[in-house]
Amino acid sequence: MPPKRKGGKGKRAAAPGAARVASFDVLPDEVLGHVLSFLPAQESVRTCVLARRWRHLWRSAPGLRILFDGEGERASIKELREFMDHMFLLRGASPLDTCHFSLIDVDDDDDDDELGWVNLWIRHVLMCRVQVLSLNFKFDFECWITRFYLDELPLVSQYLRRLELSRVHLNCSFVDFSRCPTLEVLEIKDSDILDLERILSQSLKSLSITGVCEFSDDERIHVCAPNLVSLRLEVCLGLVPILERMPSLVEADVEIDANDCAFCRDVNSANCTHCKNDGDTDSVLLQGLSEAQSLVLSSVNETTILIRDLKYCPIFRNLKTLLLNEHCCVPADFGALTSILEHSPVLEKLTLLLFCKGPKSKVLMKGSPDPTERSNEISKHLKVVEVKCKVVDNRVLNVLEFLNKLGICFNFEERKARHAGHYHLRPIRTVKARSLVVEGLDQR
Repeated sequence: MPPKRKGGKGKRAAAPGAARVASFDVLPDEVLGHVLSFLPAQESVRTCVLARRWRHLWRSAPGLRILFDGEGERASIKELREFMDHMFLLRGASPLDTCHFSLIDVDDDDDDDELGWVNLWIRHVLMCRVQVLSLNFKFDFECWITRFYLDELPLVSQYLRRLELSRVHLNCSFVDFSRCPTLEVLEIKDSDILDLERILSQSLKSLSITGVCEFSDDERIHVCAPNLVSLRLEVCLGLVPILERMPSLVEADVEIDANDCAFCRDVNSANCTHCKNDGDTDSVLLQGLSEAQSLVLSSVNETTILIRDLKYCPIFRNLKTLLLNEHCCVPADFGALTSILEHSPVLEKLTLLLFCKGPKSKVLMKGSPDPTERSNEISKHLKVVEVKCKVVDNRVLNVLEFLNKLGICFNFEERKARHAGHYHLRPIRTVKARSLVVEGLDQR
């Protein structure tokens, strides 16, 4: 018989799963608090009934997720306000790393009086030293979707590093980030930017303005972020903003969907009040992008501010990678493309996306300059030229012919060719680009 343990009967074998429970209980409070940060605030608070140890863990969780979804059975905004007031009262000023507000499908007609408290909640989490703040709103009013109006108090925080704004109405005081010295990332999506004069930040390193953002059609706003490293800008309504000097810029992606020039009284003149820059240049857009190492420019029409800007084209002294769509390079006598190439002395790769969106491009042509025939208009560092299109038609052939004059030879690859085949262009330099495409094709 096995010997008995001292002090009485031997211990029973542990029940299945007991080890897992014990291992969970030994986790430190900091880890459990981090887990609670991923739960909606209501569910996080409910964990207080699990055990004595959990009674106050939710109060020190480093993250808050305040969610309101109009679908299905839900509490009203009034009930949410009562919960939030009690939660903030009990939580006090415990520090926060992240806070995410997501109020979706709110009935603006019924709950208008309650929504004013949201601005107070935002100010409270700023007092809790929040580092990442995300505001996402969607209010329904009959057939219209309205934006949430942020209050006009200045945004003040010594700790805020990242700010994400979606479906809000911005004002000048809120986007003056001069009192947010650690703010590095700003994302604005589907918001009203109608009433702004400038977006100002000395610390900002990444700026993204995307989606259906409405800019003013009366005056261009100024973007003043001298330490910006990354820029993503989409303009579909209103005037393109004036980009002030960004000497630290590394990458930029600018897409103009708006008919910007429709608002300008004299787009071809340096005296246009809409397009006048207060700095030492008449450029609206390109001067601010001139320090970028990687640049994407696209537009939906030819009559954009880019054409005017090219008359005052700056030197892209650091630009190594450039992507243009047809409206930024094809118009008229290829003057736009020529101007950009002449002002890009260290360019290494050029991509032209012609008459298609990126995912719709089925044809890829890869080329490189011939050292013996290279034009003086292009960078001596240029090694790769890509032309992407949906189909090789006369418009594309015209581009190839122009590039051929610069001494650039191409390989032709059809991405969806039968039997996974591809096509190759023989580098017959004595034949013009149009003949080169048609006659120099053979399948391998």
